[in-house]
Amino acid sequence: MKAVLKTTNPVLLNFAANVLEQEGIGHAVFDENASIMDGSAGFLPRRLMVLDEDFEAAERLLKAAAPEAFL
Repeated sequence: MKAVLKTTNPVLLNFAANVLEQEGIGHAVFDENASIMDGSAGFLPRRLMVLDEDFEAAERLLKAAAPEAFL
């Protein structure tokens, strides 16, 4: 699996996950509870993971849907 997006923004993460879901690209969110465990209140980025073979399609979709996330 590869991280197609790393962010501390939960709205962006949810939006990106929905974009992938609508296109039938499976995904998983890693590190979702890491901030809770260390008490950092959301300072650690969460990773949106996709299968290696879906990475290029997922990245292309997300760059089109949310280009500001990839600056």
